[in-house]
Amino acid sequence: MNSDIAAYLHDAAPWRAELERLRSMLLACGLSEELKWRQPCYSINGGNVAIIGTLKDCCTIGFFKGALLSDPEGVLEKPGENTLAARRIKFTSVAEIDEQESVLMALIQEAADNEKQGKAVEKPASQSLDVPEELQAEFDVDPSFQKAWEKLTPGRQRAYLMHFSSAKQSATRTSRIHKVIPRIMDGYGMNDCTCGLSKRMPGCDGSHKFL
Repeated sequence: MNSDIAAYLHDAAPWRAELERLRSMLLACGLSEELKWRQPCYSINGGNVAIIGTLKDCCTIGFFKGALLSDPEGVLEKPGENTLAARRIKFTSVAEIDEQESVLMALIQEAADNEKQGKAVEKPASQSLDVPEELQAEFDVDPSFQKAWEKLTPGRQRAYLMHFSSAKQSATRTSRIHKVIPRIMDGYGMNDCTCGLSKRMPGCDGSHKFL
């Protein structure tokens, strides 16, 4: 087992058994695993397919391009109102996971096949945001920064772009970009937890304020 994943699961009480069950199903579909955004992430051919984690009252499996999946049982949900591509399923017991095993395995396999085929979720014109020239300038100066940016999920990129573009002055846009470059280089979104204390990973719930 990947040592980072083993450490994560060791500290994942009370949802360890549920996460281990989900993990076994993901690996059975031939996916590779590594720790990304402080959670076990599963990929194929270098493309992210699924991620597992915990919330306060449940554990979850999330599909990065879940909007592409056929969902005849209606088990997938949007993590947030404005989520474009990602979908997730919540569980509170191993028994629930076992009851949905055939449905889950079909979804995981379909998600893996979609990634191998290079399928992408189309962005509605209303949600498409251009890269501001200040951000492009940073990419031109530092190609490694652009590579880190391209590894972010579309939702994380969109949140950053909205933050940058809402500034009226070019100097303000540049300042905002410079402030978050370290977060982006580390693979974090604007609202992701970076201290590891949040109970609503990967999102920040303000726990760092009590350090």
